[in-house]
Amino acid sequence: MEAREVSTEEGVRALFPVVRQLRTHLDEEEGFVRAVGRMRREGYRLAAAYKDGEDAPVGVAGFRVHEMLAYGKILYVDDLVTAEDARSGGAGKALIGWLEEEARAQGCTGLHLDSGVQRARAHRFYFREGMAIYNFHFAKGL
Repeated sequence: MEAREVSTEEGVRALFPVVRQLRTHLDEEEGFVRAVGRMRREGYRLAAAYKDGEDAPVGVAGFRVHEMLAYGKILYVDDLVTAEDARSGGAGKALIGWLEEEARAQGCTGLHLDSGVQRARAHRFYFREGMAIYNFHFAKGL
């Protein structure tokens, strides 16, 4: 399993079927590509996991590096998903490893993400990868 950054529009388009498995409200590829373009202006980046020798992504991570008073400079993972038919095959582990390396290369003090309370299987994976629950995330729709 190999993880690498995706920077071309063609590469972003190839990620849509996998991202849609996590972000089910995304109903069209064009809207996804436009959103990624807007978010990139704010530092959003994408990485993907690929089975050895294959071109189709089996996992995707959307992330950004930023600084917070609470934590210092961190790599924050906005989106992390492995395709349903590729779960437990090493894509998530490859992406977390790649993200950790990128965080270190960028001088970050940590890797952070939020995960929905209903995603118990994902939480078990995060614990296995050495992550811990540090906070609650609160939100209010407007």
